[in-house]
Amino acid sequence: MLQSCCAGICAFLLCPTLHASTVFRCEDASGHITYTLQGCPVAADQQLQSADNPTPGQGKAVPLAKTRKGEGKRSKKDKKSEDLLVVGEKQDGCGNRVTGSERRSAMIRQQARSGMTQRDVESSLGKPDKITSQDGQTRYHYEDNEGNRRQVTFDESGCVKGKH
Repeated sequence: MLQSCCAGICAFLLCPTLHASTVFRCEDASGHITYTLQGCPVAADQQLQSADNPTPGQGKAVPLAKTRKGEGKRSKKDKKSEDLLVVGEKQDGCGNRVTGSERRSAMIRQQARSGMTQRDVESSLGKPDKITSQDGQTRYHYEDNEGNRRQVTFDESGCVKGKH
């Protein structure tokens, strides 16, 4: 009895988990609805939506929603007014001051540019030889084989500080 119970628990723990994504449903004052992964603007009403796409079992289609009789048959005029627009941009936590192409170019050239994240700098320059922190600022210290030293300073948000 105890062995079968333990086997059942082990089987439960080893089962793969199903992953669903949560998206934000944003509705502005004029009733315009957008869906995004990054959150809604301050003035918009925000609701969380679960986006789940289950794997069909045994080759049978799994209906995602049931429609009522008469629903789903819309004229072109009705459809145009309900077009769905999904707007979103990935936020890097540093105000997106460095574009994707600028970030890639800096990493190829092994540079640290203002607005890059700590993760970007580590991808570009590698793990630092030494890390120091003082007054909310973090500094990465690098030294190459010839004794040349380099220091990268981050603000309290983990973004490379620019020269002022």
